[in-house]
Amino acid sequence: MIASGRIAHLASRAADFGVWQTSSMPVYAALRSPVSENPPSVVGAEAIAPKVDMFKVRERKRDIVNSFRAGSEARLANVEGLEVIFGEAHFSSPNVIEVTVAGSESLELEAGTFFINTGERPTMPHLPGLDAVLQGKQKTQVLDSTSIQELEEVPEKLIVLGGGYIGLEFGQLFQRLGSKVTIVQRGSQLLPREDAEVSAAVKEIVESEGVEVLLNAQASGIKTSDGAIFPITLDCNVQDTAISLEGSHILLATGRQPNTDTLRLDKAGVVTDTKGHIQVNTTLQTSTPHIYALGDCHGGPAFTHISYDDFRIIRDHFIHNTTAARTTENRLVPYTVYTDPQLGHIGLHESEAQEKLPSKKIQTAVMPMKYVARALETDETRGLMKAVVDGESGEILGFTCLGVEGGEIMSLVQVAMMGKLTYRDLQEAVFAHPTLAESLNNLWGFLK
Repeated sequence: MIASGRIAHLASRAADFGVWQTSSMPVYAALRSPVSENPPSVVGAEAIAPKVDMFKVRERKRDIVNSFRAGSEARLANVEGLEVIFGEAHFSSPNVIEVTVAGSESLELEAGTFFINTGERPTMPHLPGLDAVLQGKQKTQVLDSTSIQELEEVPEKLIVLGGGYIGLEFGQLFQRLGSKVTIVQRGSQLLPREDAEVSAAVKEIVESEGVEVLLNAQASGIKTSDGAIFPITLDCNVQDTAISLEGSHILLATGRQPNTDTLRLDKAGVVTDTKGHIQVNTTLQTSTPHIYALGDCHGGPAFTHISYDDFRIIRDHFIHNTTAARTTENRLVPYTVYTDPQLGHIGLHESEAQEKLPSKKIQTAVMPMKYVARALETDETRGLMKAVVDGESGEILGFTCLGVEGGEIMSLVQVAMMGKLTYRDLQEAVFAHPTLAESLNNLWGFLK
């Protein structure tokens, strides 16, 4: 096993970013949105401005990450016949890789089967002036999804370039921590993969907390000014109007790219797409039959749990050798966006269902969270649920919950989809009262 290239640690992205999300949850709880249908005084509570110690937040994250990594490394150390080598690896032929290990000579390793799982890293956008800024005095104030987790203080004014999942999660978090946040999104909506009404609801929520959102905004250049209160300036064109944004820091949340550019995959005959993602079939086999790719490096859904499932595919084919071995074909892909409230999604979006399943009678149900009894009781009424179904068979094709514990509610629907339950089964099911799950009785009354 080679821990190669830009991978500084085992399980690096899953541990770092996943733990940042979960370790920040206590902070989220303390920093409930000041904009609510029921301010604290209405429900008998006193509003107190929270104090945030970024050093303690960061150290807590580091402690949990180190614990996860130590556990992973300990488990690997106890696997008989497994050797872990930290080094820079690349192919020299379809069956040979060369590994450069710091402080020693290069190794040449030959094998009949290879598994590539090198992950991704943040993308640097093609932005005029960025190279100069990264060489200047303010380079540490240009952040990505990794470096923003190591801040020792809250940025006074944070520009977020990119309105996708990472940009939104960090944007809302740092607004609550005390930053003045502006999100710059080049598209017509935040979270461009989501349905329009879900995206609009997310925008309304973060704007209600003070986040400035600029849509149809194309960044045209970046520069710095030594000695200025806000030294970073981002030039943008917003619907044909030129504007300049000033900030103390900028987060570049413009996507990720695969760690495949140093592997010399051409030497092994492994085909990639234009972005460097390794092309695979439904069993994760590359264009070279004895080489397989797992996780983010082969493109598609870039989630830790999908990488876990990629392992199950490899396990079934190589170890269990089952006749009905799993593949990537038609697998359900759940995900949760850790905004507050959470956004959980499983299956097809409405537009995807209409495009992929033209023969089915596509119907949707949209229900505001304010119609959920438990959400009312806990004063967590922001957001909505949306389901996509086949109106004739009752098959549940997709589900989104933007609301309190949205990821958990989504997971209930995922289990129903796995068990081939119809929406009618959920509509008539007996759920405990009062729970969030009970909302799955009522959602289907909104079908259109």
